[in-house]
Amino acid sequence: MDYRPLGTTGLSVSAVCLGTMTWGSQNSEAEAHDQIDLALDHGINFLDTAEMYPVTPTRVETLGRTEEYIGTWIAKSGKRDKIVLASKVSGPSRFVPMRGGANRLDRKNIEAAIDASLARLQTDYLDLYQLHWPDRAVPMFGGRGMQAITDAPEAVPLEESISALDDLVKAGKIRSFGVSNETPWGVAEALRLHREKGLPRVASIQNAYNLLNRTFETGLSEFALREGIGLLAYSPLAAGYLTGKYLGGVAPKGSRGDVAKQFTRYLAPNQTAAVARYVGIAHAFGLSPEALALGFVYSRAFVTSSIIGATSLEQLKSDIEGSLTPLPEEALKAIAEVYALYPDPCP
Repeated sequence: MDYRPLGTTGLSVSAVCLGTMTWGSQNSEAEAHDQIDLALDHGINFLDTAEMYPVTPTRVETLGRTEEYIGTWIAKSGKRDKIVLASKVSGPSRFVPMRGGANRLDRKNIEAAIDASLARLQTDYLDLYQLHWPDRAVPMFGGRGMQAITDAPEAVPLEESISALDDLVKAGKIRSFGVSNETPWGVAEALRLHREKGLPRVASIQNAYNLLNRTFETGLSEFALREGIGLLAYSPLAAGYLTGKYLGGVAPKGSRGDVAKQFTRYLAPNQTAAVARYVGIAHAFGLSPEALALGFVYSRAFVTSSIIGATSLEQLKSDIEGSLTPLPEEALKAIAEVYALYPDPCP
């Protein structure tokens, strides 16, 4: 395992991050604890969660259960100091109502969210607290392009959100903050607020990044490289599509495509054609499709950590190994050729 700086926070995180969004729906509490133990045994020190998890599927009755499972592991193991722990506060309701359905990213909601997360996690602080998605209207979760400003009248300015996070830093409840599902404008605005208003500096950007969606490279990668605000790449396997298991149009029983049908981001034209070619490249170089997809993300200079998730220990072991796979130069050239044919079919 190698370790990389988390922005300018002074923290170092493993290049592989343990994702948790299936815990509490597809995974039991005991299985969640086993996954954390296995991850630590393999050198992973970075865990990512969110107040709305699990999301396979998202239900009102399971909100916060993932954080609860992590909290019982912390209480049982006494190893809070062995992990860099990240969670997220939800923006305006997109999936299920939170806090009565009025969960803007204002001070009131952020303060309520952090206190609830800390209680569930059984810890006094988070190392990284992220705005799960912007309060303003932006294309995300598969959206393309922006033709007009369509913010809701009650949309919360980013300055108010970061000011609230600043107070959480001063109170010792969080050590740093990051953004997620964010745009270049949002990152630039966060940096402006840091320079001009003295607010905390954004530490990371958690956006989707994989062989089917490399839109981070347009605009955001320059911020990551020039400003040291690294990418926490979620969905490096494109919700499992890059494994090839959905080729043929059938979702295996128990897979995310089977249990979480609300996620349609990767059901896009040219997805199947691109996946088939990437799977072919993997086989040509004696790699599993997982290793090719995960190794590609690992190879990018702007990536701080790649967030992997699994529903079994065997899958988790395989994904950890795949995430640290160095790809031959010829494999990278073959990937570039496919990308030229099918650029970002699933934004």
